[in-house]
Amino acid sequence: MIKEFCAENYTAIPLAISRGANRIELCDNLAVGGTTPSTGVIEEALSYAGEKEIPVMTIIRPRGGDFIYNDIELKIMHTDLIEAKKLGTDGVVLGCLTPSGWIDEEAMELLLETAEGLQTTFHMAFDSIPKDRQFAAIDWLAEHGVDRILTHGGDASDPIEAHFDHLKQLIAHADGRLIILPGGKVNYKNAESVATALGVTEVHGTKIVPLD
Repeated sequence: MIKEFCAENYTAIPLAISRGANRIELCDNLAVGGTTPSTGVIEEALSYAGEKEIPVMTIIRPRGGDFIYNDIELKIMHTDLIEAKKLGTDGVVLGCLTPSGWIDEEAMELLLETAEGLQTTFHMAFDSIPKDRQFAAIDWLAEHGVDRILTHGGDASDPIEAHFDHLKQLIAHADGRLIILPGGKVNYKNAESVATALGVTEVHGTKIVPLD
C-alpha cells in the first residue's frame, strides 16, 4: 500500500520515511490546506527522498482560501510549476475551479501541459465541485491525463467513514482510468481499514505514519 505523507516543509520527512511513508506530498502552510513550498524546501526534500527512492509530489497553490485564481495567481502557479519541474519533482498537486464550481479548464490545460512528464494529482479542490458534477469532473480529468484525485468524499469535518458510499461511487466511475486517493482524517490507525473498505491501494494524510 502507498502511504502518502502530507508534509509541511522538510522537517518531518526523514522521520516519516523511516516510519513507512513511501510517497510525499510536499506543502507549506498546512493550516490553510497547503501552499507551494519554497525552492530550498523542494530541493532538500527531493535530495533526501531521492536517496531513499521515495517520490515527491509538490503542491502548486499560491494561497489558501478558495480555488478560483485570477490571471496573476495563475502566472505564479505556472512559474512555480516550471521551477519545481526543473528541480526534479516527481509530480505536482494542483486544482483550479471556476466561480460556478466547475474545473477551470483553460487554467488546468495550461498547467497540465507544463507538467507533461510528471505525475499529476488534482487536490481537494475536487470536494468543492458539486457532488452531481463530480462524475463528469472525473471524466474530464481522466481525459486530460491526470493520474489521481485526492478527495475526502464530502464535508471535511466528517470522519472519512461517513463518505464511504460516495467514495465507492467515485472509484467505480473512475474505473481504473485514474486513481481516487482518499485523504482527510485518514491516519496510521485507520489507513488499513479505509483501504480495505474502499478497495484502494493508496492513502493520504498528515498522520499516515506514526510520528511520535
